[in-house]
Order: sequence, then C-alpha cells, then structure tokens
Amino acid sequence: MADPVKSLEWDDFRLILAVAEQQGLPAAAARLGVAHSTVFRRLGQIEALLGAPLFERHRTGYAATATGEEVVALAARMQGQITELTRRLAGQAVAASGEIRVATSDALLHGVLLPVFARFRAAHPGVRLDLVTGNAAANLSRRDADVAIRASEAPPETLVGRRAARIAWALYGAAGMQEADAPWLAPGDPLASLPAAGFVRRHVPAARVGARLDSVLALAAAAEAGMGIAHLPCFLGDARPALRRLAPPDPALASDLWLLTHPDLRQSPRIRIFLDYCAAEIAGSKGLIEG
Repeated sequence: MADPVKSLEWDDFRLILAVAEQQGLPAAAARLGVAHSTVFRRLGQIEALLGAPLFERHRTGYAATATGEEVVALAARMQGQITELTRRLAGQAVAASGEIRVATSDALLHGVLLPVFARFRAAHPGVRLDLVTGNAAANLSRRDADVAIRASEAPPETLVGRRAARIAWALYGAAGMQEADAPWLAPGDPLASLPAAGFVRRHVPAARVGARLDSVLALAAAAEAGMGIAHLPCFLGDARPALRRLAPPDPALASDLWLLTHPDLRQSPRIRIFLDYCAAEIAGSKGLIEG
C-alpha cells in the first residue's frame, strides 16, 4: 500500500505548519494568503488522506493530535531545510544586485536610516531594498529579513555583524515643560523591554503618566505636540526644533546600534556592500546618535 504521506505536497505541509503555529484557521489563512474556507477544505482532505485527525478543535483554538505532532515536526524540518538552502543560495550570489530585506524600527528608519538608504540606492541601483519596520525582532534564520538594524545590548549569538554606534537617550519636552510638574509620556507594552520603559516603571508614579505610546517615533511626536515629557533617543529629540533637552543623556538608558545578518549571507556581495556602506554612513553620524 502506498504511503499516504508521500502523496502530500509541500503546500500541504506549509498549511499544516501554519495551522499548528497560529493555532487556528483564520490566522493560518492570513499567513498563507488564502481564504479561510480553502484552509478548512484542504485540511479536511489531508486528514481524510492520512486517515487520522491532525488537530483537535477547542474553544481556544486548534491543538495538534499525536499524529498531528508527528506531521507538524516533519513539516518544520522540511521548512528548515528549504530555508537553509535558500540562505546558502542567496549567500552565493555573484553580483551586487537583487533584493535586500531590511528590518529595523520606525524611529531608526525615520531618524537615521532613510537618507543612508537613499544614498545607497543612488550608488547601487541594482540593489532593491524591502524595508520592514516594527518593534519585534525579525527572525533572520527564517529569512524574515536579510539584515536587521537594531538597538540591542545582546544580539542573538546565531547572527553576525558589527556594533555601529551607541544610541544615547535623554529627557525631552516642548518649550515650557518642566520635569517637576509635567505629565510623562511612557513607552507602551510593545516597548516594555526598553531601558526607558523600565525607568518609568521604577521612578514615575502611575498618576503622572499622561499617555502610553507603542512606538518611539510616536513618543517623539507626542512630546513635540506638548502632551508631556519623555525619554527619547538623542537623534530624534535633537532633530526636532520644538523639543529641548531637560537633562543630559542618561548612560543607563543607552543601547548599542547593531548591523546584523545571518552567517550564510555575510559573503553575499550585495549584503557585504550594504553593511559596509551603512557602517560608514552611521559612523559619520555618530555625533547625532551618541548625543
């Protein structure tokens, strides 16, 4: 009798893995870019082919059965092998051309990197940039991005790169704001790991927090609008004429700026040229970044 698993295609394994990771059909469908009904129908067909249910349906989501766990583990191994092959092929590119997916934060993008990227594109028009912003760290091992430009005190050991600068933070407010009586603007939950967020938790009474914002760029804009005072990276605070420093940079809030990539990609011409270019450009802006 033929092995039913051998009848499955890679798209079937991708679907099973998506359902397991997202623990539900709507989120899995969104990840795969297909309709919810498509995922429901194909999952039923796969389970019929295998002769066993792969997931148990609970009120809180989908949980893999014992058979499902085996198939999910196989799908994860397959995805890992495909991703590793893709990385290696990308790392063997022979020309400084193609696409680079760059993950960074909105604050770094708008405060430091956009002019750098514009000059890089002018110098290397054969390289296209796909820019992804967010507070969550991209998984470079899964090719969520080729390069990450991030503030971090401890970058993942699985990545390689270089420290480009030390990001200074200071307290800022609009004209007329005084630290003694002004409301505070606090980093929201997505920024909870920032030293500035820890400072507010430890030193600022809840009653003095006027607003919480989920991005550093939003913090700067709110401070500029006069909503309150906030710790900001100096490259953002000093660049806004409506803001002024209320205190010198606090070394306890500083963090390193890293340029990171996966080891399999570091010898790719486009990645190497991009990292070298960004490092040189950032070095020229150290005065602004380091306060």
